[in-house]
Amino acid sequence: MDKVSKANAEEWILHSKRTGYSYNIKVALPPSPPHEDGYPIIYILDGNSYFQFARDVVRLQSKNARKTLVNEAIIVGVGHTGEDKEASRRRFLDFTAPAKDYIYPERLKGKDLGDHGGAGRFLEFLEEELKPEIERRYSINKEKQALFGHSLSGLFTLWTLFTAPNTFQTYLAVSPSIWWNNHEMLAFRDWLSNQTKEDKKRRLFMAVGELEGFMVDDAQKLLEQLKESHHLFVDSDLYVAPEENHASVVPTVMSRAIRFANKFK
Repeated sequence: MDKVSKANAEEWILHSKRTGYSYNIKVALPPSPPHEDGYPIIYILDGNSYFQFARDVVRLQSKNARKTLVNEAIIVGVGHTGEDKEASRRRFLDFTAPAKDYIYPERLKGKDLGDHGGAGRFLEFLEEELKPEIERRYSINKEKQALFGHSLSGLFTLWTLFTAPNTFQTYLAVSPSIWWNNHEMLAFRDWLSNQTKEDKKRRLFMAVGELEGFMVDDAQKLLEQLKESHHLFVDSDLYVAPEENHASVVPTVMSRAIRFANKFK
């Protein structure tokens, strides 16, 4: 485990025995000492791209939390290592659920996407390897944990909510790839077999750019179905960001997502 430390920040490579892959872990720490019950924490998937946005939102806005409603929190970025093509192929493996068959939209047919269906192993990495390491190093409030994902990692965020809801208290899914594998996520009730009456209700924030076309429709349809299963959530929300597209939406909605995460119950 190679480690680089800076003031209120750390970065290291963590090799996972669960996935057989190494991840780039970035951690931003609050300047203030933790409360007695520890810091809230937000895990940012695709951390190489989005860690800095979350870090800066919390760092700047927590200075005036009364107005911004953004409190101090630990931010953990989870990024893929290697060249862009390798990292892209790895995303399709880590962030997609296992399935007997995969159905691709026309825009992806013929492209080299690599293997799929590794979401279970990646979740084991988060739950059994990364989170214990973070909790060993820092003072964490285990009842105030959030997971953030965009696009394919937004799909994984939803999948984790539906299959292992106790992993986090709040789920933040931006432009989630609900289209994946012929919209399998819209049949989310099939994923709920692991949930019991003892499971605590969780909180879900979704956002999508107004210019994302069918992805707006997908998110709206999923939220409508989720509201019919209102017993699963204490709070769920969808924000459609005006004039934003798939590439521009994350910087636009990061503050809104983190404010939502600050409403920990």
